[in-house]
Parts: sequence; C-alpha cells; structure tokens
Amino acid sequence: MPSAPKTTVRVAQPEDLETLVRFVKGVAKESEGRDLDDETVRRGLRSALGSPSSVATYLMAERDCVPVGCLMLTKEWSDWTAAWYWWIQSVYVTPAQRGSGVLDALYDELKRRAKAADVKSLRLYVESDNKTAIAAYERLGMTPAPYRVFSDDL
Repeated sequence: MPSAPKTTVRVAQPEDLETLVRFVKGVAKESEGRDLDDETVRRGLRSALGSPSSVATYLMAERDCVPVGCLMLTKEWSDWTAAWYWWIQSVYVTPAQRGSGVLDALYDELKRRAKAADVKSLRLYVESDNKTAIAAYERLGMTPAPYRVFSDDL
C-alpha cells in the first residue's frame, strides 16, 4: 500500500479564509450538530487571520498543496504558574484524510511551537460523548484534566 503524501503544517493566512469557513462549519456540524452562519464564521476568522497580535492562530495542514486540516490555538496566561497555557480548538481533518496522520502532524507542529515558546501545557475541551475525538486525543498522549467547563451565555 502506498504511503500517504507528506503533510506540511503552516500558519493560516487571510487567503485561507474560505477553506477555514468550510472547516470550522464542518467541526460544528460533526461535533455538535450545529449549522453555523457563514458570515458570522467569516467575521470570527477575520479577527484571527493575518495579525500576530490576533485573538487566535490557525494552523493549516496541507498535502500536495491542498488543505486537509486545521486547528485553532488560543492562549491563556496563568498567574498561578507565571506561564502560558495554549488551548486547542476547532480541530478539523477532512473525512478522506482521517486516520492518515494529519492530526499527528498538526499536533506535532503545535507542540514544537509550544516548547519553543516555553508553554506550560496544551489543553482542549471536547464534547463528553465525542468518543472518536477523545480516542484521537488520547492517542496523541493527552490525558483528561481534573476540570469541568462551566458557561454562562450572555
């Protein structure tokens, strides 16, 4: 069986907007059954793309110059540890590429960047019944944290 093409990972740029719209909508639909509004997603993505001081950073995975996955990174500062914690969000791999190492490539690149930035920990939250995602994150070496997420929609 031929090996999968090499996966490259880079920081997403403004020209990746429409691809990221598709990917983010895919995450919402598959993980929570939600249909997001295209323009709202575009507005959210524009706040993150193209600025080093933006609210988030997206990593884009490609094979043969074709986007096949992404993840979003947000940062949290801890006064308890005087260190950064990076949060992984909006993880998406195209259905045809799942199980072929794309998530591994995204995570490896994120981890490399985190170590270089002296980040204390990588974290994420996942829907409690999303068994596929939970298994994928455990396979990467992530472990459940002793926290629960609370929310107060405003």
